[in-house]
Amino acid sequence: MDTARAVEAVFRIESARIIAGVTRIVRDVGIAEEIAQDALVAALEQWPRSGVPDRPGAWLMATAKHRAIDLVRRKETYARKLAEVGRTLEDEPPPAEPAEADDIDDDLLRLVFTACHPVLATEARIALTLRLIGGLTTQEIARAFLAPESTVAQRIVRAKRTLAKAAVPFEVPYGADREARLSSVLEVIYLVFNEGYSATSGDDLVRPALCEDALRLARVLAALMPEEGEVHGLAALLEFQASRIATRTGPDGEPVLLADQNRARWNRLLIARGARAMSRAGSGPYALQAAIASCHAAAVRYEDTDWTAIATLYGRLVQLTPSPVVELNRAVAVSMAEGPAAALPLVDALAREPALSSYHLLPSVRGDLLERLGRPREARAEFERAASLTRNERERTLLLRRAARL
Repeated sequence: MDTARAVEAVFRIESARIIAGVTRIVRDVGIAEEIAQDALVAALEQWPRSGVPDRPGAWLMATAKHRAIDLVRRKETYARKLAEVGRTLEDEPPPAEPAEADDIDDDLLRLVFTACHPVLATEARIALTLRLIGGLTTQEIARAFLAPESTVAQRIVRAKRTLAKAAVPFEVPYGADREARLSSVLEVIYLVFNEGYSATSGDDLVRPALCEDALRLARVLAALMPEEGEVHGLAALLEFQASRIATRTGPDGEPVLLADQNRARWNRLLIARGARAMSRAGSGPYALQAAIASCHAAAVRYEDTDWTAIATLYGRLVQLTPSPVVELNRAVAVSMAEGPAAALPLVDALAREPALSSYHLLPSVRGDLLERLGRPREARAEFERAASLTRNERERTLLLRRAARL
């Protein structure tokens, strides 16, 4: 049993690199994942008898690559495939460990861009990324997103078929295509983290495991693309946000508002990591959001928060990426910097935005402003409306409690 656990632990750590290395040979992520699973089965069969190798990850990689080479050789188009993958496939068996560690990292980066290709729908990109790069099982992904396991499994299968049908190249894009493709990768990691940080539905406000998966992906990407400022901007943002996760809920899982959080429990190590990532960030949207999160992290007390700076940063973010949600966040910052009366007209103007018609935070923010302005009856109606729109039970309970208090 100990050997089986060791095999599974090593595979979970190494699976993304193994799949990436095999994909470079077979040029199909679906087939590559199957071959990686075959290597796992081989380890489960052999390691209990022979013992765990000194380099278990290298053993799995070599086994998977050897099987990939055998598969290519069995195909009628072997000569053409061999030409495509270059001279790395010689007649002798593959080495016990990949010759160049950098090659593995390059393959891993290619796998990230493949799994997040814009040809896939957002939900498919998220599921496939968590499966291939995050190392999560289908069951774990389904549990994290409160979706049926069969739905997630079908989503992953269809994603692999789509990539194969579209003949998506296993490569890191360059030139004009790179920015758009990188944006897709960053969006996937950002959405995974947000779903963990503030769950859109279900009984829990926070799902820390999803945040950890997204943070790990962001760190991997930052290591693979050290010259990309927005990659470091996203990493900084997630480090800062993750530092507060333990204080976002109370003992019974109830939401704890930012003003009431125990800042002594904020994770200083993650804040320091965020600051280091910020020093390498550019001036893009994620870097601006990271700067906002940094303002919160720097405030020893809630009363010390530099809301004027935060409102200014949100103003720059609106100019860079116009969005009614960002406008709403700016309105909140304005209310803290200049008072609720200055922010209410901004929020009222957003009520005409179709994109926010069912967004529960709009009436929630408006209710808060009205309460601070001494208009309890109107505030209560807004909190009740917000409660009717949210799909998260914890948020609904909090909003109804605020309404009842009024």
